[in-house]
Amino acid sequence: MITYKKGNLQLEISLANTLVHRSIAFIRTHGLQLIFSVLLAISVAYFISYYFNGLGLAYNDARSHLDIGRRVVEGLKPGVAQLGSVWLPLPHVLMLLTVWNDFMWHSGLSGALQSMFSFVATALLIYAFLKELNVGMLGRLVGVFIFVANLNILYLQSTAMTELLLIATMTASAYELLLWFKKDTLFNLVKASFWIMLSTLIRYDGWFLFVFAGFLISTYVIFKKGYKQAEGTAVLYGTLAGFGVILWLVWNQLIFHDALYFIFGPYSAHAQQDQLANAGILATKGNVLFSIKVYLYALAYNSNMFIAVLGVIGAIVFWIDKNISRPIKIASLSLLAPLIFNILALYLGHSVLFVQGLSGDTWFNVRYGIVMMPGIAIFIGYLIHKLPTLRNVLIGLILFVTFFSFTSRDAVTIDDARVGSSQKNVSEVSGWLTKYAKNEQGFILISVASHDAIIFSSGLPMKRFIHEGTGIYWDTAAASPELWARWIVMRTNDMNDSTFKLISKTPAYKNGMYKLVDHYPFADIYELKPEYLQYLNVNPTLKQVK
Repeated sequence: MITYKKGNLQLEISLANTLVHRSIAFIRTHGLQLIFSVLLAISVAYFISYYFNGLGLAYNDARSHLDIGRRVVEGLKPGVAQLGSVWLPLPHVLMLLTVWNDFMWHSGLSGALQSMFSFVATALLIYAFLKELNVGMLGRLVGVFIFVANLNILYLQSTAMTELLLIATMTASAYELLLWFKKDTLFNLVKASFWIMLSTLIRYDGWFLFVFAGFLISTYVIFKKGYKQAEGTAVLYGTLAGFGVILWLVWNQLIFHDALYFIFGPYSAHAQQDQLANAGILATKGNVLFSIKVYLYALAYNSNMFIAVLGVIGAIVFWIDKNISRPIKIASLSLLAPLIFNILALYLGHSVLFVQGLSGDTWFNVRYGIVMMPGIAIFIGYLIHKLPTLRNVLIGLILFVTFFSFTSRDAVTIDDARVGSSQKNVSEVSGWLTKYAKNEQGFILISVASHDAIIFSSGLPMKRFIHEGTGIYWDTAAASPELWARWIVMRTNDMNDSTFKLISKTPAYKNGMYKLVDHYPFADIYELKPEYLQYLNVNPTLKQVK
């Protein structure tokens, strides 16, 4: 047995208390720096993990995003026009800093970098948001943990997908709106408008946030300060926050001679949804209850049912709390914008989301449910703060659920990327091109709208491909493919494939100048017969028309 003298024991207790107080003070003083360092380490570690197991590039859309950025700097017709008309440009513009490098392009890091920075930034914004709500350190850390310890978030932050960048800008705008509603400081409104403007250049979810936040701001100012003040505030907000929307309309008008080309063009989501509706598989269109059900399922699959329910309880506790002022409650409604937008888009038929076993027979776009994670994290952090008697139980359950989600590797976004409609395995086609076309001369005619992931996965230089964005090469090859295309990749007898739609009308195709060399579920490969190779152009000699 070890015995202590009374004086020594008191001294040891005093030293222990001093150490605890100093540790708490250090955490309070340097908490953000510590959290930032941990988050950065987690972000890098997960990117490396998914890079080496090949999942970082599993989504076809991730490869397409990388290709869009690459085409701006390399190809038969490089330039800013390659940014296109359907997907909004900011993610691809950010890639331009690094996508010129082959490793950054083919590793996916050029696109993943912005997702990784967004992951770290969003977690810090959740911490700051909860701090502004006067939530204690434990509640703030739980909120950050809910977001960071989500496998779907960790996966998407390791990819070139756009969800994390959208989440970061929308959360930043919600935080600045919170400060504006709380302090009525003009600079916070300007910053909120700036972040909303950026979100409108990432995904169309941001366009809804622009309108929704404008409604919240205008309504609040009308009741507080009157119509005249509300008018001035709305003009200030709308001018900056709507600048990205105006830019995109002007871009489409200048490049495609139609300001609404991104909505009604042949490669738009509207055109794709029409195809699905005609096939009878757009079940949410016109059915509001089913639209709500599908999105709530997607939300639950992305966040975990227990976490989602806890977030709902936290939101209810927050909104009935009499200690929370009305302006703060109004500001918090901006966190719900993604929920309202996605349900509305499904109902109107502007979006498609398949939840296996509920809508469709596979996964598709189920990742849309992930954009509600910051709101869920914030409301759970607040719940932990408000229920001190249940705090330990709730944290224990959160840790238990999180532990099993990690041990079971339960991430629906990975399932969607690996086996859902979002992946459409193209390795057979791209592998064939790598094997048989890499060391041979000649161009490959292909539609990027249908087969962009094939281009990326082939590993061939962008200048080897003739596609819709190559200007005169596309026009010439579409009329006389035998003069420019040694290989053609297309979906035979599918008029939705731009390549087949054009090539099927040419004498070269009708007269059998091409032979089918391989057939796959998503594309066929045709090669020009040897007797016609002498007439084939293998060098980029055409002068582009500006």
